[in-house]
Amino acid sequence: MGKNNVNVWTAFLASKTAGVQGVLNRAVLDKRTGRVGQKLHLSFLLTKALVAHSISSHLQQDRPRHSPTTTTNNTRPAATYFSGTFSAAGPTATNNCHPDASPNPNPTFISAGPGSATTSTSASTSNPRARPNPLVSVARRFQSYLDLSPWIYRLSSSLFDPLSPSLLPAHEMASYAYSNSTASSDISTPRSISPSSSIGRSSQSSITTHRMSISHSRRISAQNPMSSIDLATIEEAMRLANLDTLKGYQQKSYSEVQQYATTEYLTQNQALGYQVLNEPLWNKGLSFTPAQRISKNLTGLIPHVMEDSNKQVERALKMIRTRQTGIDKYLYLSSVKGQNVDLFYRLLIDHAKEMMPLVYTPTIGDVCLQYSTLYTRPEALYISIKQRKSIRTILKNWPYPNPEICVVTDGSRILGLGDLGVNGVGIPIGKLALYTAAAGIHPEKTLPIVLDCGTANETNLKDPLYLGLRAKRPSVAEQQEFMDEFMTAAKEVYPDMVVQFEDFESEKAFNYLDRYRNDYKCFNDDIQGTGAVVLAGYIGAVNLSGVPIEEQRLVFMGAGSAGVGVAKQLVEYYTKRGLSEQAAKDKFWLVDTKGLVTKDRGDKLAEHKKYFARTDNNGHQFRTLEEVIEYVKPSALVGLTATFGVFTESVVRALKASVDAGGLGRRPILFPLSNPLTKAECTFEQAVNWTDGTVLFASGSPFSNYTVKNGEHSVTYYPNQGNNVYVFPGIGLGAILAKASRVTDNMIYTSAAALAGALNADEIHKGLIYPRIERVRDASIIVAREVMKASRRDGVSELPESQWQEWEEWGDPALDKYIKERIYDPTL
Repeated sequence: MGKNNVNVWTAFLASKTAGVQGVLNRAVLDKRTGRVGQKLHLSFLLTKALVAHSISSHLQQDRPRHSPTTTTNNTRPAATYFSGTFSAAGPTATNNCHPDASPNPNPTFISAGPGSATTSTSASTSNPRARPNPLVSVARRFQSYLDLSPWIYRLSSSLFDPLSPSLLPAHEMASYAYSNSTASSDISTPRSISPSSSIGRSSQSSITTHRMSISHSRRISAQNPMSSIDLATIEEAMRLANLDTLKGYQQKSYSEVQQYATTEYLTQNQALGYQVLNEPLWNKGLSFTPAQRISKNLTGLIPHVMEDSNKQVERALKMIRTRQTGIDKYLYLSSVKGQNVDLFYRLLIDHAKEMMPLVYTPTIGDVCLQYSTLYTRPEALYISIKQRKSIRTILKNWPYPNPEICVVTDGSRILGLGDLGVNGVGIPIGKLALYTAAAGIHPEKTLPIVLDCGTANETNLKDPLYLGLRAKRPSVAEQQEFMDEFMTAAKEVYPDMVVQFEDFESEKAFNYLDRYRNDYKCFNDDIQGTGAVVLAGYIGAVNLSGVPIEEQRLVFMGAGSAGVGVAKQLVEYYTKRGLSEQAAKDKFWLVDTKGLVTKDRGDKLAEHKKYFARTDNNGHQFRTLEEVIEYVKPSALVGLTATFGVFTESVVRALKASVDAGGLGRRPILFPLSNPLTKAECTFEQAVNWTDGTVLFASGSPFSNYTVKNGEHSVTYYPNQGNNVYVFPGIGLGAILAKASRVTDNMIYTSAAALAGALNADEIHKGLIYPRIERVRDASIIVAREVMKASRRDGVSELPESQWQEWEEWGDPALDKYIKERIYDPTL
């Protein structure tokens, strides 16, 4: 093929490629043919991948030959031919490609049927300066017109048989070609035949006819490069490509949703028949009286039997207890909540120890991981950053007027599970269920919200059922703007609503709290709530530990938002007992994944860690928890790492040894607080065994009692659960009832002190540092009362002065009565 022919073919093929590409591009963009166009477009890309595969083959062969070669049956597999051969049946060719052969201005075109072959003879002598292969020249020229992305070349390599000649090193080609032809068909490349193999092939000419009788399908497979393509790989690539529906867009402005109608809701008095039964807040199941069944047109719509709440609870408990997994039990409870709210909360209140772990930790973690799959009905407001200019409209669409408490998350740090995106909405839903069960805030006054900013979770992005924005999170600055818009809109639409921030990643959590706490009614449960509940347990533990306050030293494993928030609450505990802030702060050593947090560690510390960064380490860095314990000799170890098993036996025994060294009768304080149970730093049983039963233990999720037998005697140890449910419902209820303009630090600290004082005689006798979970509603009323009094002292309560004068005259009994009259107690 001469130079002119090369140029002609290059131009011809480039023009054809450009023409087909243009047609397919228009087909993809055309709404009428978009789906078909996409498939055709991918098919064309795969065809070009074959071409790329052939190009790599020709480029690989562009090297001088050093031995004479006689070629027989030099038909190449169709995949390796590209230049100089086109036929109606498909690409196949015969051409003398020897570097020393005279260019053939009339290449031979043949039919590409199975078994097609031609015979030509070419002789060569060693020639180091052989002229380049003209087919290679065409390949190189045409390659620039393919306009292929790098992934096409990778795909072409992965789709074909890894033993394809075009992918093999040169020194392996001969042996492969011969073995391949004898195993399947009489086809080889010109380079595949050495003089010896050529002789062998001549001697076998008598069986050629027999080989040609090999099954038609096998010969088709040998000549058809598409036969080795992995269909599953193609389908997976297409599936992932179809999921990315936002690719290529660059949104710089946002429009506001314009709604042209107002939703009209029936009142409870107006509702009849299924209008009553389909509203969970009105449906009482089988507890409707005969008069109610008549007045509400319910006759025949429910069974002709009347049951009290105990019977309905009994039936529901039986159904729950037959479920085998926590997820199944959660789903049944969710269905009950979606039909009969009073029954759901009667279950939750009367059987708190059994039900709360199903509604919140540890089960809620598994629910969040699978939320998009488990989804059956909406239970929250879903506010996408794509609709950031419509936040007011979305808030007004909530069907229950004037909510009093809102839990909002962006799903960026759900429990210890990381960024779950919109799947994190399970946390606000579960949290607000506890606000109702523990503190009696009416269900219709609660509002769960998820702010959907996308997710960094690749599993979610590749999940075809994922319900959130299928995009990576925008910049922190843009998320901040979105949060500003949300807070402004929430205050405008619901001015009396308290906002609780939940499960934002650490930097945003601290930033948002500092940014909004003075202008909005808000608090952060991860920082302030966790700090308060741990402080309450720590107050009780210090009293039981036998270690004087001045000798207390605390090591925190985990320096995220929760860890730093807890440590700051404990600093306040010491300052209120006469220590300076610096002296109180010096009692704390924080450890993260890089070791002890110090000012001179050499890395850039996050802003929230700087407050506790040590400066008294004399340049020495402590890289492991064991090293820190040996250095500090702590009396307490607190875990907020979301890493199961980080408190090993050696760590716990070292803690006990450091406490024992201070004198007899002292007990170590061990708080593995991470949720869910699969993230707990150690178990209760391990803590008891490794401290010989002396441990003062509190965990974030519930553990069972542990009984140790010693001969005929046995000792039962009772774990404490430092669950935020002991404080955040009371904080929220107190802020609502006091009409607090903001939530102050003193209100948070007071909630901890109130909880520490809420234990009864039996609980103290058992060595507990928290009330039993069955008494969580009693504890919440005490917390709410003290929070209200703190708001009065801080001057943020907007209740009438006359109301406070009455309570100041009559004391706690009058305030307790006021609280109890305003809390929700479900009746059926």
